[in-house]
Amino acid sequence: MKLSTKWFLGDAVCELTPLKLEDKRGFFSEVYQNNSFEEIGIKDHFIQENHSYSKNKYTFRGLHFQKPPFEQAKLVRVLRGSIIDIAVDLRVNSPTYLQHRLISLSAENFKQVYVPIGFAHGFLTLEENCEISYKVSNPYDQASDVSVSIFDEDLAIKLPCTKEQMTLSEKDRDGEHIKSLGEIFL
Repeated sequence: MKLSTKWFLGDAVCELTPLKLEDKRGFFSEVYQNNSFEEIGIKDHFIQENHSYSKNKYTFRGLHFQKPPFEQAKLVRVLRGSIIDIAVDLRVNSPTYLQHRLISLSAENFKQVYVPIGFAHGFLTLEENCEISYKVSNPYDQASDVSVSIFDEDLAIKLPCTKEQMTLSEKDRDGEHIKSLGEIFL
């Protein structure tokens, strides 16, 4: 498997573009191969794959993470549409603590994002009818699930829409402020 990679936030978050073999029939791509990922330093064992559909443009999901011992690494890709993917470093001892990265993902650009344990993650759809697939390294645990407010001024995340234009769940609209979390990931 051949991957093009770019690393961000202290070489923790990775943008990956798998090789796409195209011909008159269409294309084939190996989008995940454990040994290839290990070779570039991604050693998480993904145990579940989720499929998310968002009907409206500017639907926001996140910023989510799970507390230990149910923390999750994620591998995210877009099957239809386009999104801005967001990763926020929550590792207290990291030189990039509370910094974030916005990465454009689309079915067209074929990029994926690896978000390691210790990061909050979310995405904003940029068009209607977006479908996202993402692998996780631990199952969902409601008691350890946390939503951080995308509107937290301490994070200063700039999005291409207003709060009023966004479609959010109640959980995400009422997300916690970063200062209320304490030290979760050291």
